[in-house]
Amino acid sequence: MVWDAVIACYLFLAGMGAGAFALAALAGLMKPELKKIRRVGYIIAPIAVAVGCLLLMVDAKGGLFNPLRFFFIVSNLQSVMSWGVIILCLFIVVSGIALVLNLMKKETPKAIDIIGLVLAVCTAAYTGVLLGAAPGFPLWNIVVMPLLFIVSATSSGFASVLLVAHATGSEEPAALPFLKKMAYILPALEAVLVVVLFVVAMMTQGSGAEAAVASVMNMVAGSYAPVFWVGFVVVGLVAPVALEVLNARKASSAKGLAVAAEACVLVGAFLLRFLVIMAAVPIFG
Repeated sequence: MVWDAVIACYLFLAGMGAGAFALAALAGLMKPELKKIRRVGYIIAPIAVAVGCLLLMVDAKGGLFNPLRFFFIVSNLQSVMSWGVIILCLFIVVSGIALVLNLMKKETPKAIDIIGLVLAVCTAAYTGVLLGAAPGFPLWNIVVMPLLFIVSATSSGFASVLLVAHATGSEEPAALPFLKKMAYILPALEAVLVVVLFVVAMMTQGSGAEAAVASVMNMVAGSYAPVFWVGFVVVGLVAPVALEVLNARKASSAKGLAVAAEACVLVGAFLLRFLVIMAAVPIFG
């Protein structure tokens, strides 16, 4: 299987969809009256994950010349990809049910939100676990990768919902105080996890040591360094926090700054996955 930018798009969309549902479910459990945030999250979740899966199925370079093969993978329950397919399908079904109920203006049962929330976490984690199932890439087999992708999925999912909410002039985000805290906590946690990822990679022993170090150097000082430092670090991590601070100092929240901050988060989330895929060096490269 060849891993390329198309797979990065799949990982991004799956994570974003999971994070979007997480915010919608949390809003439903904490503040059921927040109709817009819930609807936007319920819309983004199944669509983003379904489109991501479609990219995975039709990507010939990924080895899936027959899209139907995707659905037959579930026959091998000892495979990580098999369980991933099951989780993705269940998530699409549950988030789809939540969306239909919301569009019908019926209250979404708390059980649906809770089950969907659990599946959202599993979906976000799976995007990191999937990489570890690919042999020969030491960077992808570092244990912190799933946690990094869960944090990034939460950040991008929240950002996708909030971008729509801010762009349409909704005041609902202010009703969820934890969102302000998450705007600072998530980028900081993501940065820490990336550093941990690099440190563990640099300390890799055995046959994968050279490839692990080369992968890190590819990102921080090699051909992908501009994308890493400018795209991921500056645009994806620093800019959202800076814009959030600037917006907080204003007497009234500026829609443009809020939208720009969420857009930067989404750019950073995609570039993280792009870098992890494209900069990774195989053991026998």
